Amino acid sequence: MTSDSQHPFFRPLWRRIAIVAFCASWAAFEFYNGNETWGWITLAITAYGAWTFLFAYTAPEDKSDTSDG
Repeated sequence: MTSDSQHPFFRPLWRRIAIVAFCASWAAFEFYNGNETWGWITLAITAYGAWTFLFAYTAPEDKSDTSDG
């Protein structure tokens, strides 16, 4: 069984980078508008996403090989 971060949807690097970049942009937007609390919350989400999807990411096993021999 794999964790949600190892779902095949996240296999392409560009998707993982896009998710982290979106969260970072959201954090910058919140700080720009003076919402420091939400800025720190979204910055924490960005840090978690960066760790999960960029640094500690391991691709799920390819299950296309279903040979019986």
